[in-house]
Amino acid sequence: MSNPDEAPQPQQPGAQPPQPGNVPPAGYQPPQGYQPPQGYQPPPGYQSPGQQSQPGQYSQPGQYSQPAAGQPGGFHFEMPTDGPRSFNDVLPQGGFSGMFKTQGLPTELKVSYFIWVISGLVGLLFGLIGLFAIIAAFAFIPALAAVALVLLLVSLAVAAAQVVLAMKMKEGKEWARLALTAIAAVSLVLAIFGSINMGGPSTGLGSNWFGFLVSAVAVVLMWLPNSQLWFKAVKGTA
Repeated sequence: MSNPDEAPQPQQPGAQPPQPGNVPPAGYQPPQGYQPPQGYQPPPGYQSPGQQSQPGQYSQPGQYSQPAAGQPGGFHFEMPTDGPRSFNDVLPQGGFSGMFKTQGLPTELKVSYFIWVISGLVGLLFGLIGLFAIIAAFAFIPALAAVALVLLLVSLAVAAAQVVLAMKMKEGKEWARLALTAIAAVSLVLAIFGSINMGGPSTGLGSNWFGFLVSAVAVVLMWLPNSQLWFKAVKGTA
């Protein structure tokens, strides 16, 4: 008859690492600093705590899992720290050949990007058409035509800038996103001044309230939580 004190005690979870060929029990946590013996193969689907991915994070752009319920993911504004240091930093990488390529972007940023690019190109087109009307107006109302010309030149500059900035935003540049937000505010000012000049020649984007509303939608999409997480992921891998 064996002594009860000499009976083997049940093994405590985590007291001894599993040996080769043994399957670790559910909830098993290896001791800190433990290295598995040579030749040990974990069972299929087993992940150590350090290998488990956290929800709401990008492993790389384009691979995103929605944050779990109760996890923070709302709006949080921070001043960008990736501002351009030279003129070359402002130009899109690879030129304008990849203008319509949006691989890796979340849906919100894809929609926002195409809004900026298409509205910018349309603004350039209508601005050039309006330029001919303003030139003809100089023969009849030179003072009003001069004001309209200034507004048109600003509108053309804004339209060209938003195309370039949208391409930089697509690269994950937070400063470009902030600049596009400022452009939306400039579009509002141009719309106000353009509406005051309703009796004069057309100034293109300057009198287009619809253009401002579209840019406002693009701004909101850039600052949604899913877009915020993508910018942080790109910034972390840069």
